[in-house]
Amino acid sequence: MRKLKRILPKASGRDSQGHVSVRHQGGRQKRFMRVVDFVREKRNIPGKVERVEYDPNRNAKLAQVVYPDGARVYLLASQGVAVGDHLISGEGAPIKPGNSLPLRRIPVGTQIFNIEITPGKGAQLVRSGQSSAIIQGREENFVLVKLPSGEIRRFSPESWATIGQSSGDPKEKLGLAGRKRRMGVRPRVRGVAMHPAAHPHGGGEGRSGVGMPGPKTPWGKKARGVRTRKRNKYSDRLIVVRRYQKI
Repeated sequence: MRKLKRILPKASGRDSQGHVSVRHQGGRQKRFMRVVDFVREKRNIPGKVERVEYDPNRNAKLAQVVYPDGARVYLLASQGVAVGDHLISGEGAPIKPGNSLPLRRIPVGTQIFNIEITPGKGAQLVRSGQSSAIIQGREENFVLVKLPSGEIRRFSPESWATIGQSSGDPKEKLGLAGRKRRMGVRPRVRGVAMHPAAHPHGGGEGRSGVGMPGPKTPWGKKARGVRTRKRNKYSDRLIVVRRYQKI
C-alpha cells in the first residue's frame, strides 16, 4: 500500500540558486504532504469515509477513504460528507455530494468541484475550500461550466468532477502573530514606512502618501493594473464568458 503522507520539503521562498525569489516566507513548522487522489482511480467501488482531516497545505478538508480491498486514499472532502458515508466514482454513481462522475452524466444546474481540465489527468480546477462551480449548459461537443470567478468555460464531456461544494471552515481569526510565523509567513513592511533608498514609496515628512501616479514594487515596476495573461492563448476558444465580462 502506498504511503499517504510524506515530509514536505521547505523552500522558504528560495530558488535553486538559494536566492530569495519570493519574499516574506520562511521559518514554518515541519509539515506532512498528504498524497491526494485527484484522479479517483478506484472506479465503481464504494469506499467508506474513515475520517475527515485538516490539511495544513490547503484550506479544504480531506476525507480518508478505505476500500473493500484495504486500500486507503485521501480525497478532497465535500461539504456535508461525514465519517461512515460511502463514496463512489463511476458513470452510474448517484448524484450526491462526494461522488465523482464524468460531466456528461451530471445534470444541468448541479453544483460541482474538483474538475478535470484534461480527461484522465486528474482534477485541477475548483479545489479550494468552500468553492463550487455549476453546470451551466451543453453544446454539441462541450459542457459549459460556470466557475467561481464568474467565467463560463467549455469542458470536455469526458472530464470528471465531484458533486457538491468543497469542504472548509469559514475564515478564522488567527489571533496571534506567532501563528502566522509558524505557518511560514514572515512580517511585511509597508513601502511608505521605508526610507527612499529601500522603496519607491519611501521617504517624506510624517505620514506621506505614495507620491506618484501608481503604486510600485520595490524595484520600480507597476504593482498592479498590468495584465500578464498571454494574448491568443490556446484556451481562449474554451472561454465563453470571461470573469470580468458583464453579461
